[in-house]
Amino acid sequence: MTSTFLYGANVRANGIRQHYLRYGGAEGGRAARDAVIIVPGITSPAATWGFVGERFGRHFDTYVIDVRGRGLSSASTELDYSLEAQADDVIAFAEALGLQRYAIVGHSMGGRIGIRAAAHRPRGLNSLVMIDPPVSGPGRRAYPSKLPWYVDSMELAREGCSAGQMRAFCPTWTEEQLRLRAEWLHTCDERAVIASFDGFHADDIHQHLPAVKIPALLIVAGRGDVLLPADIDEIRALLPQVGVARVDNAGHMIPWDDEEGFYAAFGEFLGAPL
Repeated sequence: MTSTFLYGANVRANGIRQHYLRYGGAEGGRAARDAVIIVPGITSPAATWGFVGERFGRHFDTYVIDVRGRGLSSASTELDYSLEAQADDVIAFAEALGLQRYAIVGHSMGGRIGIRAAAHRPRGLNSLVMIDPPVSGPGRRAYPSKLPWYVDSMELAREGCSAGQMRAFCPTWTEEQLRLRAEWLHTCDERAVIASFDGFHADDIHQHLPAVKIPALLIVAGRGDVLLPADIDEIRALLPQVGVARVDNAGHMIPWDDEEGFYAAFGEFLGAPL
């Protein structure tokens, strides 16, 4: 099948350089006004989500962004890596590109960013998909993954590593997936990752859920431990309009574990099946 990839580019928005990959565009199967912004997780540059962008590009004008401190977006010792800054980035990104109607699809950390952005009720944002977002926070159980897993794998990538060496951290991934992670993980700024990990435990994402008034979908990893049944019930109570879809054969990295199950979980929530 012909690739839906259009180009990679940078835009200055919210005072920083934001890098993104675009798929589909106005000729991707639906009108350009139906856009999707994919916000990856804590150590996932946009390039590692390219295979998802390809699929979304068949139906939507799709933008996969590098969150600040990852990939080719801005990173520095002075940069604010807070959840608030990340959410403002997404809103400013949509404004800078003139997106009239768009959805945010956020995985893990990206789901938390999407919640915070949606709580601001920006013009044009019409739906939110949260993919296995961490529900840790003040007074809550810790996020299941541990910081050394991220720090050690980034150090290995900075030194230069093979897909085989990266397998020690991601044992179930395919050779292609491991090669891509080995290639791009070094672009994740350790300061940004540590700040985001600390934010998983310092930021109370639940307080923002009642302010989200747009349609929302929560996609849960069936084999993961990030979201437990009680967590889902709490999200439902705080966000009554949310739909819940479960991908039974996947862990936290859902599209890596069960790609077709991941797409099926969306149903027609975004207006067209994937």
